[in-house]
Amino acid sequence: MIMAWIQLYGENVITINVKSYGRLFIEEVFNPFYIFQVFSVILWSLDDYFYYAGCIVFLTTVSVVTSLFQTRKQSEALRDLVAASNAATVTVCRRGIGCEDISASSLVPGDVIVIPPHGCIMACDAVLLSGNCIVNESMLTGESVPVTKTAPSHSDELYDPVGHKKHTLFSGTQVIQTRFYGNDKVMAVVVRTGFSTAKGEMVRSILFPKPMSEFKFYQDAVRFVIFLFFTAALGMAYCIHLYLRRHASIETVLLRTLDIITIVVPPALPAAMTAGTVYSQNRLKKLGILCISPPRINICGKVKLVCFDKTGTLTEEGLDLWGMLPSEDSKFCVHPIRDPAVLPVESPIITAMATCHSLTLIDGELTGDPLDIKMFEATQWELEEPGRDTSRYDTLCPTVVKPKPRVLNAAKLEQIQNIFGSQDAQLPYEIGIVRQFPFSSAAQCMSVIARALGSSHMTLYTKGAPEKIQTLCRKETVPGNFDSLLMEYTLTGYRVIALAYKTLAPKFSWKQAQRINRDELEKDLEFLGLLIMQNTLKPETTPVITQLQVAQIRCVMVTGDNILTAVSVARDCGMILPYEQVIQVTVKVDSHLTDIHWEVVGVPQGLSHGSFSSDSDPMLPIMPNTNWHIAVDGKSWTALKNYHPELLPQIATRGTIFARMAPDQKTQLVEVLQSLDYVVAMCGDGANDCGALKAAHIGISLSEAEASVAAPFTSRVANITCVLKLIQEGRCALVTSFGVFKYMALYSLIQFVTVLILYRCASILGNTQFLYIDLVITTSIAVVMGRTGPASRLVSERPMGSLMSANNIIPLIMQVLVTVVVQIAALYLLMKQPWFEPIKQEDAKGEIVACWENTTLFSVSSFQYLILAAVYSKGKPHRKPFYTNLLFLFTLVLFTGFSTVLLVYPVEPLAKLFEVMPISKKNQHVVFRLSLLAFPGVHLLAALFIETCIADTRWLKGVLQYLRRKDGPKNRYKRIDRDMSANSSWLLEASL
Repeated sequence: MIMAWIQLYGENVITINVKSYGRLFIEEVFNPFYIFQVFSVILWSLDDYFYYAGCIVFLTTVSVVTSLFQTRKQSEALRDLVAASNAATVTVCRRGIGCEDISASSLVPGDVIVIPPHGCIMACDAVLLSGNCIVNESMLTGESVPVTKTAPSHSDELYDPVGHKKHTLFSGTQVIQTRFYGNDKVMAVVVRTGFSTAKGEMVRSILFPKPMSEFKFYQDAVRFVIFLFFTAALGMAYCIHLYLRRHASIETVLLRTLDIITIVVPPALPAAMTAGTVYSQNRLKKLGILCISPPRINICGKVKLVCFDKTGTLTEEGLDLWGMLPSEDSKFCVHPIRDPAVLPVESPIITAMATCHSLTLIDGELTGDPLDIKMFEATQWELEEPGRDTSRYDTLCPTVVKPKPRVLNAAKLEQIQNIFGSQDAQLPYEIGIVRQFPFSSAAQCMSVIARALGSSHMTLYTKGAPEKIQTLCRKETVPGNFDSLLMEYTLTGYRVIALAYKTLAPKFSWKQAQRINRDELEKDLEFLGLLIMQNTLKPETTPVITQLQVAQIRCVMVTGDNILTAVSVARDCGMILPYEQVIQVTVKVDSHLTDIHWEVVGVPQGLSHGSFSSDSDPMLPIMPNTNWHIAVDGKSWTALKNYHPELLPQIATRGTIFARMAPDQKTQLVEVLQSLDYVVAMCGDGANDCGALKAAHIGISLSEAEASVAAPFTSRVANITCVLKLIQEGRCALVTSFGVFKYMALYSLIQFVTVLILYRCASILGNTQFLYIDLVITTSIAVVMGRTGPASRLVSERPMGSLMSANNIIPLIMQVLVTVVVQIAALYLLMKQPWFEPIKQEDAKGEIVACWENTTLFSVSSFQYLILAAVYSKGKPHRKPFYTNLLFLFTLVLFTGFSTVLLVYPVEPLAKLFEVMPISKKNQHVVFRLSLLAFPGVHLLAALFIETCIADTRWLKGVLQYLRRKDGPKNRYKRIDRDMSANSSWLLEASL
């Protein structure tokens, strides 16, 4: 039942404490619903209903113990995650003491630690002082690709967590191996420990997740319970009036009055509401989707927009080398080269492909970025990591690459003989990688300093995004058709990588190579050519995107790839339809003056582009219809955020492609979309998506790394079908929660009406009758009615998200009125019977149970609980038909049959147990009992009419909207979209 109360009050009601479960119990005990339930037990005990009170105590104890056990398992997993970093010992070197082994929990910032040669699990965040490390950061990034960490070139720099990320070993990551030279050790200085580390921040985000204030279902549930309480207050006043008029004792007045509270506000309400979510969670688990935040399942039902990462999410993880376009004399070759082996090994572009990477050998296997592996394998070279004999490479060389023996041709051997003489004819052709500048999303490139064996100079090789490499090269070396050729391949869906190099001066020494800043080297390069990589869509991508589009759930791509490649992938998967236009918005900043340029991608030049700035005449974009999308890159997004934040809502409302986005920019996009009243889901493979996964209402990780613990949902199946399943289950769970809540509310009101009428007739419900209604019928029905599974396909209609909306309240009031009318009509029919004798006045104080008033109302109301359960278990459009829920169907049939027996033919033992009037041989009694069966039939027809012809019709919504006279759509994104469709000059007006 704890999880049920979390449902009503949000995720922060119960906070997982890694070390203590006492706080959990205290927070649970002081929960208002729990206090009320204990109060109910006391009331029933005072009334001598000890066995009923015992039932409540037993159910509460079982539910609390079960919930604590489930919470304990999650807490233990989180505790193990934290304890893993503190269990090991660390070698620390301190001034005046030397090196000693201490517990990882004793580390403090400023300690200098030794990284073992064979690796370890980092217990803190530490920045390297010397040597290199190969690290698996899947715990943080979700990518199992090892990365190389190097020591900063300038040891006197002030540490910056972002700027020195490539030099930092983060807590929880695994150091696979270290590279050290001579007798030197790989040293690092501790910069953060405990909850200040990257891993600590992740654990803290799990302990204190983002509140779900945007979702009003739980708030409305509490408001409705408060409304029920005020309803109970009115009933209490009426009860006091009746019993005081009869001159009943104070004890009787007090007990009967307080009984009204336990009837109107059912203690089992939270437990019943959580049943649908629990069933959905179990179904998701069978589908390979793990959930650590069950309340988020209901929110999945309200998702309006899904952000997708591209590589590894929409497309396959690996890339294949499709071909290459070398450049010579500032001209591309006529036809792309499909096999790099046809080029000579000494070709600069082949050398760049063989050296410009961060690959390493782990247990003799080539490991690293899949793109680098494909590129390196295409060269047919081999990689060696030599031992400590590095004298032939100016003292130091971490990695050596060389052509395989069969690749080295006779011409190259002759060239080597001419350089080194005949005595060195067997000298191999090798290239040593002196230093690596790792890839960073900010630089959008990586570089290496390499030196060929026997060469008199070093060479810088660079690879990265074509747009970035173009800016680093000398203009005269870049072919004139660079932009058009790049657009041609990216629009076709290929991923394009550019290569460049620069010959360094002969005086450039090894020490300079280790100290120089990359910005000083990465300029005035010579362009080498383009690598064309092919990245295919996953087979599940297009069908899922199509179903989401049919359901009117907006799909957005957020990627770090080229913007034109992203547009091509979006068209291939159906995110952008063939007839829809894509407008690329580019923002350039020069001395705080912004130049906003727009261009229709894939359309001939003419009226398909334009630009304006604050000091020039604008050209407005022509948007003839609503079938257009906006594409923007990360650089332009930052410029808009800094200089034109008023444009971000429009860009986010119509933006479909967000390319070259850094991790923090992905998070910013999610937050902007949330501010537009979108319920946002984010789906990524964990690489650079962790921030966005945490910020979104629904974060779905396709990686099972430890970072996925921070995401509410983790899919073991690495494709986006999990998004479809989650939304289906979310809608099913949300509709089930609404149905169960309305059923439980009407159950309380039905019993409330029954009890008040019986109080008026000087009768009450018996103990067994209360047990039958509360624990047998209602509890069983509420638990099994949530087992109905989700519909097989999504529809455009979304389930309601508010209990207090008029669309919900009006049908609910009508159902209450029908219930009251049916009970009063049944009692009126009883009073018209010639053999009926009302309870005598002298027996009024005795509160008779076994009487015809009690039998009539108890029998009719027993059917009403079952009727409303069937009505609120409807299937379409978000659930399967209720008859597919066999257990629920069996329960309905069983209780309907038993209630019919109680009404029509209650044998003596049964009648005595339930305190109803026993079977009589008088025909008039038999006829009356059979006549009462007509009332449940009429009630069933009326309830079905209300739910099918009133509650689920568009005309009711239309009438309510007309009465409210709403000025446009409620959601902000709909208002912005309406204004943009009506006014083509929004881009100018918003920026001026």
